[in-house]
Amino acid sequence: MYVIAVYDVGEKRVAKMLKLMRRYLNWIQNSVFEGEITEVKLKKLIYEARQIMNEQEDSLIIFKSREHRWLDKEIIGLERASTQNIL
Repeated sequence: MYVIAVYDVGEKRVAKMLKLMRRYLNWIQNSVFEGEITEVKLKKLIYEARQIMNEQEDSLIIFKSREHRWLDKEIIGLERASTQNIL
């Protein structure tokens, strides 16, 4: 499946969450990540994120789609990190 994940966590937890998210998805902008991921890996990501988060203060939002092709992505301005593969 294809996901877009957005998080908002306290300053003390930002570095840990960033490191975790980069293990599973592609960074696109500040606290925004996207990429293909299996259901099992997504569940593991969520489990690990909950270990970092304070659920009373922080949030993680995950948008899911069966495939990347069902989403139209338009970038206006600077693209922070390209997810295109160069061959």
